[in-house]
Amino acid sequence: MAVTQDNEKRFEEDIETYFLTRGGYTKGIQANYDKEKAIDIHELIAYIEVTQEKEWKKYLRMYQSDAPDKLFKRLTQEINTNGLLHVLRHGISDRGARLKIASFRPESSLNMEVIRSYESNRLTCTRQFSYSTENRNTIDMVLSLNGIPIVALELKNQIKGQTVDNAKKQFMYDRDKRELCFQFNKRFLVYFAVDLYEAWMTTKLDGNKTFFLPFNQGSNGAGNVGGAGNPQNVDGYSTSYLWENVLHRDTLMDILQRYMHLDGDIKKGRLIFPRFHQLDVVTKLVEDVRVNGSGDNYLIQHSAGSGKSNSIAWLSYRLSSLHDALDQNIFTSVIVVTDRRVLDNQLQATSIISLKVV
Repeated sequence: MAVTQDNEKRFEEDIETYFLTRGGYTKGIQANYDKEKAIDIHELIAYIEVTQEKEWKKYLRMYQSDAPDKLFKRLTQEINTNGLLHVLRHGISDRGARLKIASFRPESSLNMEVIRSYESNRLTCTRQFSYSTENRNTIDMVLSLNGIPIVALELKNQIKGQTVDNAKKQFMYDRDKRELCFQFNKRFLVYFAVDLYEAWMTTKLDGNKTFFLPFNQGSNGAGNVGGAGNPQNVDGYSTSYLWENVLHRDTLMDILQRYMHLDGDIKKGRLIFPRFHQLDVVTKLVEDVRVNGSGDNYLIQHSAGSGKSNSIAWLSYRLSSLHDALDQNIFTSVIVVTDRRVLDNQLQATSIISLKVV
């Protein structure tokens, strides 16, 4: 799409429209978001009521009208101890009641109850997200899962004289990391700085120490040799792949379930979010094997320092649980062979972390 003054004014609107019509999201209700608690507890309870009726009734019998406050208190305790990512995957327990905070898609399609639970996740998109009790600042766009904000996007455009660098600076200097929603692994799990041509991301806001990684396809497109940046997109914006592919409901849930992991402890560790080329190569290989089965050979070219260890580990675990169209396991085991001691050591360390992902 050629960038003109007219269509540039619709940048945010176009992204929101995609999320709401084809991305699997519904429109978030800003008024229901509790800025002090950094959550829309109504959305979380609505999800729990539909997916865990018996457990929620047990919870109501225990706490009656105090159930929402008790739920938030217990959720906060668990997040403070283990981090939001862990809680999304494993849920919480309180006096014998076990509650899931999110449901993930099963590898097999045999269990319809699990599939219905996955489809009951409430993913919302909110523009100009007002998050603070201290000021009137807003985030251009926020994606939430069952009432919990997990993805923040600052969207800039060249026509108005701003670029992705302005978005980075906004995250670094205008977003107070002491705010609950910005505290590491307590609410937002990833932050994207995006303009018409480039996308960058980070998983931790730390003032002027915030470190952004490029989240671009490469100048000649995913999987092709080229330079930095993104190719021109005649059917949309050069960064359309971010909301059309990566942040689509199903892909984002897959990333939360199978890719993201905490490297280190809850206080000093770092959250690993797959970079675009890593997500792209694993997805393409898994889908090809799902269709064609085992037995083929593949050659993957990775540059130095581009995250080979994580890509190999993610691929190994995805293949180990992969099912075909008949819901049969394609592999019984996965063996990784390397000829470099450094890579071997990195893989062993990465594999220990990746065990926590699956």
